[in-house]
Amino acid sequence: MTGTALVRRPSTRLAEGLVTHIDRVPVDFDLAVKQHDAYRAALEAAGWTVRDVDVAEEHPDSVFIEDALIVCGDLAILPTSGAPERRGERAGAERAARDLGLRIASIDGSGTLDGGDVLQVGDKVYVGRGGRTNADAVRQLRALVAPLGRTVVPVALRGVLHLKSAVTALPDGTFVALPDHLEPGVFPAFRPVIEEGGCHVVLLGGDSVLISASAPRTADYLTDLGFDVHTVDISEFEKLEGCVTCLSVLV
Repeated sequence: MTGTALVRRPSTRLAEGLVTHIDRVPVDFDLAVKQHDAYRAALEAAGWTVRDVDVAEEHPDSVFIEDALIVCGDLAILPTSGAPERRGERAGAERAARDLGLRIASIDGSGTLDGGDVLQVGDKVYVGRGGRTNADAVRQLRALVAPLGRTVVPVALRGVLHLKSAVTALPDGTFVALPDHLEPGVFPAFRPVIEEGGCHVVLLGGDSVLISASAPRTADYLTDLGFDVHTVDISEFEKLEGCVTCLSVLV
């Protein structure tokens, strides 16, 4: 089943994006634009209708739209980023959510949350507790999604930017993960991988998944398990701790 994929074109200031757990290296903006176009094309080829969120030229990290918008059923949740420099990205995400007719809620006050820390699997909403997301935001999120029949499960992180930097879910409900970065015992039935890009997958519908070209061994592994694996090169975004999930919000 497919729907609408929200994406946001890169700011020309992309190379100024934040890095926290890796060394900064030069970013090729022209190549990044080409890679973003190919990412969009992969979503369209899988049947998704791609819609653009307003470009946020003044925000280098704004291409990582996942952090600015969380969609749970018909509810769009607008987080307050744990990085103050990124909080201006929220306005465009809110306009996009309203254009889709979604109900709107927000994480406010002292709560800080990045969408990359939120992994939804069935009725579970796993939330990473790391550098960008705090306990107050976890409590607020729990109150927002409880009426939808969802349960929030906090996960302590170490050495990664976001929860989805270390784990995502496969179509069969199992997980691919870098276990050294996750609190032990939280996730059932996960498949450990050794390539960093291997623990980031986007569910395209059915048995299809999208994965970075930087994880060829994991792509072969998932293909061998019977999944329909599609790869995209996002090397310029990976230089900024981005991954395939960061670049879209699927509604």
